[in-house]
Amino acid sequence: MKFLRNLLASIIGSIVAFGIIFFMFLIFISLAGAEEGVVVKKNSVLELTLPLPISDYTGTDQADPFAGLFEKSQGLDEILHAIRVAKTDDEISGISINSNFLLAGTSQAQAIRRALADFKMGGKFVYAYGDIFLQKDYYLASVADSVFINPVGSMDFKGLSAEILYYKSLQEKTGVKMEVVRQGKFKGAVEPFLADKMSDENREQIAALLNGVWAAMLNEIAESRTLTTNELNEIADTLGARTPQYAKTSGLIDDILFKDEYDSIIKRRVGVEADKKYNSIALSDYVEVANSKRLNKGKDRIAIIFAEGEILYGQGSPDYIGQGTMAKALAKARDDDRVKAVVLRVNSPGGSALTSDIIWREVIRTRKQKPVVVSMGDVAASGGYYIAVGADKIFAEATSITGSIGVFGTIPNISELAADIGVNAEQVGTNKNAVDYSFFEPMSDNFRAYLQEGIATTYNTFLERVAAGRDMDLEAVEQVAQGRVWSGEDAKKLGLVDEIGGLEDAIAEAASLAGIESYSLRKLPRYKSGFERFMDDLGGAGVELREVAMKEELGEEAYGILKEIRSAINQKGIQARMPFTINIR
Repeated sequence: MKFLRNLLASIIGSIVAFGIIFFMFLIFISLAGAEEGVVVKKNSVLELTLPLPISDYTGTDQADPFAGLFEKSQGLDEILHAIRVAKTDDEISGISINSNFLLAGTSQAQAIRRALADFKMGGKFVYAYGDIFLQKDYYLASVADSVFINPVGSMDFKGLSAEILYYKSLQEKTGVKMEVVRQGKFKGAVEPFLADKMSDENREQIAALLNGVWAAMLNEIAESRTLTTNELNEIADTLGARTPQYAKTSGLIDDILFKDEYDSIIKRRVGVEADKKYNSIALSDYVEVANSKRLNKGKDRIAIIFAEGEILYGQGSPDYIGQGTMAKALAKARDDDRVKAVVLRVNSPGGSALTSDIIWREVIRTRKQKPVVVSMGDVAASGGYYIAVGADKIFAEATSITGSIGVFGTIPNISELAADIGVNAEQVGTNKNAVDYSFFEPMSDNFRAYLQEGIATTYNTFLERVAAGRDMDLEAVEQVAQGRVWSGEDAKKLGLVDEIGGLEDAIAEAASLAGIESYSLRKLPRYKSGFERFMDDLGGAGVELREVAMKEELGEEAYGILKEIRSAINQKGIQARMPFTINIR
């Protein structure tokens, strides 16, 4: 036994020693890379490849030598900044888009597309090549001067769709269900737990949303490809781009080429001989160069506060919005005399109604001291819209998902399962309502009534916040509320947002409201670096590592279902959340 203990201790010691050596090696490599720096050669082509999921903001210090080693995503803010720097960089001749399977939201893709269109205005070229073009990939690529596809590649261009899973029968079979109380006839976030098929109201709003987003995409594609939206819809309806030849005939693609032939076109464009390599630089490397160059300069500042992820009660992190980090960020902006205006960038499906109201209050406090403008990303719905309505003005992308003014509450219940397996829970309390709810007993009528009262109160508060923020009467808000979601374009028509535009437009409006012309940007909040979070995760028994392993084992779709169910079970308190989990494809 002593031998086994010693052997185990030796093994553990070796593992720890190896880990230390490994991290020292990473430190050495990182510092060596930092000292060398990135050199942009003359007449270079910026290779726009986007292999990682895109978030609006990573929130870490780019001076950190570990910044590129542990990142799980790419920051949209850095991508856009790099493209804008490249526009005026004499060493960059053009951009080559080669990004299959774009891991970004539609509005994020739209923002990158807009930056590329602006890049072209500087007289430089943009070309795009793909082995496979999914719809979002093609939407981005269509901004290019010319678009090329592999001869044996494929293209997906058929219109948008969404699939929602329903769990009512599963609950009945397992005896585990979600007790639901909701407010708003369109509040479909809990519908999958109450029915086995989609309601007419939910189908109506999803169809309207998809049609709105699709129309916005088609308008931009049509302009770039000199086609009409009717022609594009005809191509989608007939699957008229399903092969490379069909895609070329339809006008979506300029030519069908192998990758080396595409490279030859770029060589000719930049004046490089056929047997030579042209200079290129990866976006991930160019971001380092771009981050050292400021496009906005001035003693005055505009603070950009990024609110991204679900809204949960707590401190907050790069993965979720908490009242802690948001309150601190807004307070920093208020207290900084150099900050003359604030832009709140919201990319959130909502969540905790309490947290949303706390953040809303901080926005109101900030607005009393300096202008606040909201920029909506892919989604700013329910709680995400709640925190936005305290601003002076709201900008949304045409493809943004917003609105969803409604609330609900869900509580897991296993009384049927408990009865089936012979578990009986008995409760004892000092007062009539001391035992208000048990997972092991059906929800009582009294408790449901109290919960419904709380839901109704929160819903009415939400309506009042919107009415005050948007200068609308309650009846008008009620007409566009009921938990229904809207595209950014429709939201503007209804008065829920002020303008269609991106983050840059919101920044320009904030500067105008503050009466300043030259300014620098201050991004908030700041989070721990990827390396620090990685080490924290190791110290906390590897939660993040386990999630990655589970995702690989189950597969993307099954893991998504598990995550959705787990999120529903873990919801605490009344929720102002997106009315359904939707994956537009």
